This record gives sequence, structure tokens and C-alpha cells, in this order.
Amino acid sequence: MVLSTDQSNKITVLLERKIEDKLKRYARETSSMPFLARLIQDGEKVAAYSFIHSIATTLGMSIYEDVSKIIAGETSSECFTKYDVGGVISREQKSVIDDVMRKLRNGEKQVKHVEEVKLVLDASAKDGKAQKEGRIADLYMLRDSHEHYFEIKTVKPNIDVFTKSKMKLLEWVARRRKPVKVFLAFPYNPYHPQPYERFTEQGVLERGKEFLVGKEYWDFLGGQDTFEQLLDLFDLVGKKFKEKIQQKIHQVAREKMVD
Repeated sequence: MVLSTDQSNKITVLLERKIEDKLKRYARETSSMPFLARLIQDGEKVAAYSFIHSIATTLGMSIYEDVSKIIAGETSSECFTKYDVGGVISREQKSVIDDVMRKLRNGEKQVKHVEEVKLVLDASAKDGKAQKEGRIADLYMLRDSHEHYFEIKTVKPNIDVFTKSKMKLLEWVARRRKPVKVFLAFPYNPYHPQPYERFTEQGVLERGKEFLVGKEYWDFLGGQDTFEQLLDLFDLVGKKFKEKIQQKIHQVAREKMVD
């Protein structure tokens, strides 16, 4: 699928609004970085680091989710961000999930998503209780009558994040009481062109079935070549705002750091 003109326009407007807002509202949060400033010996580079880090945080917090909704909206019959999965989890379901996680972490079993989903669904859902934590999916879509739930995370999480995300995915299955599609998704691969390989995810998530990275994720939402088209849109917006961003960095650099 090629991104429609409407999708491209919406994504462009979203990015431009975010950048404009950042340029308007940004002020250096940290007034003193004595060690970094002395090592780098260049106030403008320190200012650039501070501003770029702020933009990266904005991307991680909201833009990827909003862009995902725009893309998935035309390939699904329903699509929402910050979606409440709802449902309840029984003691037996919780016990099964805990057992799966223990065996995966101890290397007692190989990760097999389909098998794990079956174990959760075979467990009794009787006397389930509401559990507030873990209810919210970053993105939900209904496509071809199949429910899809996504957890979108930063690209280099520690082992605790992988473990908690995996547990959340299985709990979403338990909550829905049917074989829904559940994924942990990363917006890009920081190791490109090498495959995504991080020690913290080894043996916990099955790639392609419950774990999507970069192009896999975006093309899953929008179809073939969605990832490349999305990069082109980011590139166009970046070129449009290049001069304004440089001016903002110069402005921040003129604000002297406290020793």
C-alpha cells in the first residue's frame, strides 16, 4: 500500500506542529552540566545535544503512536491509541503466565508464541479479578475481524522492560479470552543494517509473531514500503525546519551555563 495523500498530509501536519511547538516552548531544562561542558569545550554542541535529546523524547512519547494511528486507520475498521483492553485475569491464568515467564527466563523452554497463547487460553478464567495495571495498549486496531494490540517502546530497553512487556502481552490475551494479536513494537532498528539483536530480549519474544522492529512494524501497519515513505516524510519536514532548528540551537548556546 502507498500512503494516501490524506495520510501524508496528516503526518506532515503532525510533525510540523510538534516541531513548531518545540521551537516555541523549548527552554534548556538543565542549567548546569559541568562535567560534559568541560569535556566537550563547545557550548553550541552541548546546546545541540540538549535540544536534540528533547526532540527525541517528544518522538518517544507521542509522535510514533499518533503516526501509527494515521497509518493503521486506512487498513483497519477500528483504530485507537491509549486503548483500554479491559477484562479481568483469573488466579489460574496469572499462574500460567508466571510459569511461562519463569521458564523462558531460566532457559527451561524456547519461546513459542502460539503455544504460550494456547496455555493462557486453556487456563480457567473463573473468578477473574480486575487488574488496573497493564490495561492500556499504546495502539489498538481491528483488521479483518482480528483484534491487534501493540506496546510501543524505546529501542534499547533493559531486561526488565522486555520481561514486563512480554507478561503484559500474555495478560492481554487472558483479558480478551481469545487468540488476539499482541505485539511489542520498536519504531526503528538502532543496529541497522545489522539485525536487531539485544541481549535483553533473547529467549523472551518471538520475532515476527509478537515482536516487530522498524520496517517490520510500519509495513505491518500500512503495507509494503510504508517505512520508506514515512522516512521520506520525516526528511521533508526536517529540511523545511533545518534553518529554524539551527537558529534555536544558536539561541540556546548563547545562554551561559552555570559553572
